[in-house]
Amino acid sequence: MNSLYAFTCFLFFFLTLLVFYTYLGYGLVAWILVKTRRRLNMVPQRPVIQPGTPLDVTVVVPAYNELAYLPAKLQNCLDQDYPAEHLHLLFVIEGSTDGSAEYLERMQATIPNLTIISGSRRLGKIEAMNNVMKQVKTPITIFTDANTQLNTQAVSRLMKRFEVENVGAVTGEKRISTHASESAAGSGEGLYWRYESFLKRLDAELHTIVGAAGELFAIRTDLYEPVESDTLLDDFMISLRIAGRGYRVEYEPNAYALERPSHSVREEMKRKVRIATGGFQSIYRLAYLLNFFKYGWLSFQYVSHRVLRWAVTPFCLPLLLLLNVVILIQQYTFGTDPATVSFWWAILLLQTSFYLMAYTGYILESRQTRWKVAFVPFYFVFMNWCVLLGFARYCQGNISGVWEKAQRAQ
Repeated sequence: MNSLYAFTCFLFFFLTLLVFYTYLGYGLVAWILVKTRRRLNMVPQRPVIQPGTPLDVTVVVPAYNELAYLPAKLQNCLDQDYPAEHLHLLFVIEGSTDGSAEYLERMQATIPNLTIISGSRRLGKIEAMNNVMKQVKTPITIFTDANTQLNTQAVSRLMKRFEVENVGAVTGEKRISTHASESAAGSGEGLYWRYESFLKRLDAELHTIVGAAGELFAIRTDLYEPVESDTLLDDFMISLRIAGRGYRVEYEPNAYALERPSHSVREEMKRKVRIATGGFQSIYRLAYLLNFFKYGWLSFQYVSHRVLRWAVTPFCLPLLLLLNVVILIQQYTFGTDPATVSFWWAILLLQTSFYLMAYTGYILESRQTRWKVAFVPFYFVFMNWCVLLGFARYCQGNISGVWEKAQRAQ
């Protein structure tokens, strides 16, 4: 009994520590490491290229049936403060049937730096990007989504980061525009990305970003590697493969893409399940980055910030509930002191209350009501449940790079 009980308790506390480290501990560890480096003046020097003539850059906008967003997106690109003669626009609208081609062709007559790639067959974003990158001739390529708005300094701020020689890619910041009356999922998405932005600042100073934001990121064009056509997280795969080749992926928080939250919990779930499915796919294809002896800091950041969150911790949560019950059964079966029993009942009560609060948040959300007390438990459980669904989806196979985007709030 004693050895089995001790092992069960050890496993419970180990998994608890793992969950804490994944969501809060890594941020704390990274913050301490960054502060220590600064205090000891150990911040690595980055070799800087002397600025000269502005580099040419191509802004690539994949836009499948995005006519509703194209006028605003095109104007947003034209409003960038980067020198117009060095800024090239490339809209990829293959397979669109909503009049996108006709609209862009009309605009092309007055915008000489606008290029359109269209066709009647929908290839999917990844295959289209692989084909498009063969045609890009500028040294830098920026990817951005059609349904996002960039701040006017976004391009120039991304480009400035490439003045450091070993920077192979730069990711901007994703910001979620929410109203006070938005759904909990939408507000949760905004909270999640604010925390992600904090972690990215730490990651960038510690060594490198581990995953770009697909809404806005830039790469040195000659570093682009064709991505498998069924890839779900192309931005993540592209940026991590660049990091794996020894280049840094930098973070520029003052270049941001503003996006509305998902229209509903159902739409947000569809998006997060897809991301989770892509996470498992990416972990499999990037397994070589788990070699700490070869990749050092990159492996540490990759495992701490991504692998644990996507592939480990979501499975720990139901196990913690189960282990708590098993420990109580062991105590009642073999007998123990009342104080210990009370302790484990209290832990079980805390876990149960947390999940009941999450369920309450879900019920209120379905009624378009938001209660702040239930907000964090709801979104935390929601995210991890989507990961479990994503794992089931990944195990089913038959993954396609052609997908329907989640509907965004207006």
